[in-house]
Amino acid sequence: MSRLAKKPIPIPPQVTVSVAGAVVSVKGPAAALTRSFPPSVGITVSEDGVRIAAKDAARETRMQLGTSAAHIRNMLLGSREPFSKGLIVEGIGFKAEVRGAELVLSLGFSHPVTLAIPKNLKVTVEKGRITVIGADIEAVGAFAARVRSLKKPEPYKGKGIRYEHEVIRRKQGKKTT
Repeated sequence: MSRLAKKPIPIPPQVTVSVAGAVVSVKGPAAALTRSFPPSVGITVSEDGVRIAAKDAARETRMQLGTSAAHIRNMLLGSREPFSKGLIVEGIGFKAEVRGAELVLSLGFSHPVTLAIPKNLKVTVEKGRITVIGADIEAVGAFAARVRSLKKPEPYKGKGIRYEHEVIRRKQGKKTT
């Protein structure tokens, strides 16, 4: 059993948690989140916090305990304050802009790349910096990874899309004699 799943997860003030079967709903000042969990994981709400327990002794159930605890912890954090992820667009002629509900990227291809922004996320662009903001940490990370995968940074000039604090190992390139 996971050590994190043994301890109750404290519920912050102004946040309510409700459990209906295997579905957990968290409502806070910033957002309301709902997620379904495996039926083999028992989730209860008490005055000291949210408790997670295994309903059987199967290996898959024990593996899901720590994961479920992390998901609930992230839901509690996201309902109070949104998560954000920063991306940096580097390269001559590379640019990004938000048009309505779409992110339009010029990445050196023969055409601009258009991505639909999910409804639960907010995307802002300023001077080559893309910021993805949302209450669901998985949705924020998945959309940021999808944007980065369009033009990964290359090691010679560093052109491409990289995460804000990502360090790109640079290579020397050709030597002239």
